[in-house]
Amino acid sequence: MGTRERREREREEVKTKILDAARELFASAGYEATTLRRIAERIEYSPTAIYLHFPDKEAVLRALCDLDFYSLAVELRQMAEIADPLARLRAIAMGYVEFGLTHPNHYRLMFMTPHPAMKSASESELEHGNPEEDAYAFLRWTVEQSIAEGRLRPEYADSEATAQIAWAAVHGVVSLFLAKQNDDWVAWQPPRTLAALMVEAILHGMVQPDAGSRRRVAKPARPRQPHRPRRPRR
Repeated sequence: MGTRERREREREEVKTKILDAARELFASAGYEATTLRRIAERIEYSPTAIYLHFPDKEAVLRALCDLDFYSLAVELRQMAEIADPLARLRAIAMGYVEFGLTHPNHYRLMFMTPHPAMKSASESELEHGNPEEDAYAFLRWTVEQSIAEGRLRPEYADSEATAQIAWAAVHGVVSLFLAKQNDDWVAWQPPRTLAALMVEAILHGMVQPDAGSRRRVAKPARPRQPHRPRRPRR
């Protein structure tokens, strides 16, 4: 390995340390209470080392959001080959739960930590609306297919509202567990078990009673996928 390659590798290693420390601090102390100086202290570097990679705290947050939301999209898009949209919806829900339980700091930062929203989709390296990179777009597409095939009750004909209902249901299980798992006031049940029961309850309420025997119609076109998704730069 040449000098240039070694320096680049070292630079990426430092950047990874910065992002990992920032994620932990944002999730535990909160975005507002976390400073670049605190991040630098956590990795035992000078604040100058942070500025070599990021101009400000907001840039650190944007990089983390791109990385973590891309990781979620990668996990969920494995379900794309499931032909039945209801079976795929069930798999997406449980995949989301597994992501949250396996990566608690990622999840806390993504969905449980108040922080400034991006001003526009153009600030992200991920392509908004592309289900290969946008986990919400993938969920919405699956709901749209379920609606187009007549699998859901007519009151769930709004794909945006229905997708958000499904999302909110599983988020409730994950966030409750992450926030209260050490509170012995309640005899908490295993979160994966609760999530599976929640998913079945939601589907039972949304699905047409005779959905399995209904004639299927053409499914909606999958959102444009112009290129192979790229991993956001660290």
